[in-house]
Amino acid sequence: MKISFFVTCLADVFYPGVAKDAVEVLERLGCEVEFPQAQTCCGQPAYNSGYHKETKNIARHMIETFAGAEYVVTPSGSCAAMLHDYVKLFEDEPEWLEKARVLAAKTYEFTQFIVEVLRVEDVGAAFRANATYHRSCHMTRLLGVKEAPMKLLEHVGGLRVTPLPNAHDCCGFGGTFSVKMVPISEQMVDEKIRHIEETDAEVLIGADCGCLMNIGGRINRKGKPIKVMHIAQVLNHSKREGGGSYADENRE
Repeated sequence: MKISFFVTCLADVFYPGVAKDAVEVLERLGCEVEFPQAQTCCGQPAYNSGYHKETKNIARHMIETFAGAEYVVTPSGSCAAMLHDYVKLFEDEPEWLEKARVLAAKTYEFTQFIVEVLRVEDVGAAFRANATYHRSCHMTRLLGVKEAPMKLLEHVGGLRVTPLPNAHDCCGFGGTFSVKMVPISEQMVDEKIRHIEETDAEVLIGADCGCLMNIGGRINRKGKPIKVMHIAQVLNHSKREGGGSYADENRE
């Protein structure tokens, strides 16, 4: 199976290791992964700020960039949701609307693709830690991906996942919201961290780099001993290699 990997801005610039782990997991599952060099930002920051006309230029470019892809897979539910939102963006342009529908139909978030397309729930991972999982808003509410990450984590050897209280609450990132509404965003992420601490988790796992950057940044600023990891990083700990542990990650 051949897929085109959409790396996203945050993974490309801030979390290249996440992209690497995601690609390695996909390759281990038998996928041939290509990386279209022309890809750019999906346009979500502009779109959510109300600049829909400007976003169309980005959307057209992305549609053309992935036109030949069999599947488009990205390690971000938020960005996957944006590619799906191109359908709304081009409601008044029939030609581009059809192209947007084609792209949306073949675009998947990383865990969604593994569970729903590859039909795999056990990727052969092992990671010994007490963890909790943050369900990002865009991934669950807009893209509708809720169960796939949990199914994959359930099969990670040595991993104990404690449900996060008030898991449905936003972490306060929201893209430009965290920049424009700093005091509110700060209170939201502080509340999220308090709930994480209630689980006694050593590791917070998520599937959106934006949320993880926001929560992780605040955890670091407050000096909390909680490691923040993208789910691709956890799934790339192979049982065949003896797995890893929270202690191992801290030493790294």
